[in-house]
Amino acid sequence: MTQRYTMPIAKTNCFRDFQASQNISSDRQFLADQAFKHHVPLLVKLSLLGALILIFLVSFALGRYPVNPVELVMGIFNHFLEPAFVADNLEAAKIDRVIFNIRLPRILCVMLVGAGLAVAGSAYQGMFRNPLVSPDLLGASAGASLGACLALLVGAPSWMVPAGAFTGGILAVTLAVWFGRMVRHDPTLSLVLGGILVSTLFQAGMSLVKYMADATEKLPAITFWLMGSFSSINDRDFLAVVIPFICGFVILMLQSWKLNVLSFGDEEARSLGVNTRQTRLLTISAATLLTALSVAIAGVVGWIGLVVPHLARAIVGPNYHLLLPTAILTGAGFLLIVDDLARLLTTVEIPIGILTAILGVPFFIVIFRRNMKGWG
Repeated sequence: MTQRYTMPIAKTNCFRDFQASQNISSDRQFLADQAFKHHVPLLVKLSLLGALILIFLVSFALGRYPVNPVELVMGIFNHFLEPAFVADNLEAAKIDRVIFNIRLPRILCVMLVGAGLAVAGSAYQGMFRNPLVSPDLLGASAGASLGACLALLVGAPSWMVPAGAFTGGILAVTLAVWFGRMVRHDPTLSLVLGGILVSTLFQAGMSLVKYMADATEKLPAITFWLMGSFSSINDRDFLAVVIPFICGFVILMLQSWKLNVLSFGDEEARSLGVNTRQTRLLTISAATLLTALSVAIAGVVGWIGLVVPHLARAIVGPNYHLLLPTAILTGAGFLLIVDDLARLLTTVEIPIGILTAILGVPFFIVIFRRNMKGWG
């Protein structure tokens, strides 16, 4: 009789322990949220979402082949409800191809890259407690650039360029984290130093690749790729990266309350039961995934991960429960505007990395002035 009731009692105790642990975790999240309590009016949230939707729709109408609002609405209507009419009508087929085969994949990829770099920058700034940190701190951009340059140098197929960029970014951050584990005195400082060393090493490798490249064909291709561009995006590129991007977003969102606690310091975070090492590892992994994917499909797009998190912070405050979703919306909209400018300012499309640098410098000056007075 005693053995018969042992298993149910054990299950009941396990359930109670699990429920208690869940309650403790909820209490910690509540305390973390209360420490950064900042009310954001509903109108502000709706305005952010509405602005992104407006930029999204306007971007369809802009380009070498302009599409007016009536054509845009009719093209969407015909695509979903009257595909036979699109197949028989030459003008309708042209509008359908422009909207759904060319602009839609590009717009979606631009939004993913902007959101990915912005949320990765926000996570890095919170984890390192430094307003001047960007997603390439641990060498992800340098590693991805070297991987892509190597693929271009050896004349690999086009699909190998983003694959090489992604592999190089992951490898660079892995080396930086490995170096950080070797130096146990200060985990944060060792990570930063590891990132600097790895970035320097990979940048030297990139310079060597450019030196070895053929000056008439491969060197221009490498140089243009490093400037960043969305001109060659297609629907296959979007389908290949959308799931990894979503995974990175979800991981960082789940770490949001822990990032709140980490901003108080490691000792305070550990006192609240936060595994700081695990939190850093998950944050670095997700941010690296987003950064490497962004560089893989668009080349080097700088300043988004440095500037946009501060714009999001100015809107909703330092609570990462609100800051990360706001960074996603703001980053997507900001880069979409920059991409529209890159397509329309001149007769030849301007590499987007040039425009983000031009727009990022004034913001950096403002950030530097604010950093002199403190950050929080």
